Amino acid sequence: MLTIHTAGEVRRTWDDAEPLTEGAVAVEGARIAAVGPLAEVEERFPGARVRRWPGVLGPARVHAGPLPDAPSPRERVHAVLKLGATAVLAEHAGTPELRHAAERNDVAVLPGTRPAAVVEGGRADLAVVDASGACLATVCAGRLVHRRR
Repeated sequence: MLTIHTAGEVRRTWDDAEPLTEGAVAVEGARIAAVGPLAEVEERFPGARVRRWPGVLGPARVHAGPLPDAPSPRERVHAVLKLGATAVLAEHAGTPELRHAAERNDVAVLPGTRPAAVVEGGRADLAVVDASGACLATVCAGRLVHRRR
């Protein structure tokens, strides 16, 4: 199902000098189908489900440090998703259990950091943050995997 994620501000990168006001990101499956002003994206994809988020919508983060402590590998990976990250570094996911938990949740295991960006055709990894930078929602490979209530 195609979903349009929208917020008062959409950033293609977190350093974006010109964020989109009332922007939107259309997600189809695990990929980004479109990025642009909400009206244009809605016109391009009539009938799509629209998720309106408070805060700022941008690319999901790469968690560059050790995974948070938790009782199980699955919970450690979920703790990363709650931070707005959908990728971890291989050096911090070295056990087979952590790699398996990451794989089951579509969390990318990377050899090194990479710039995070929202681009058409790219993997649909998004984060919504509030004014303090706290994560409100995380979309990993097109699936909503965390939402703070």
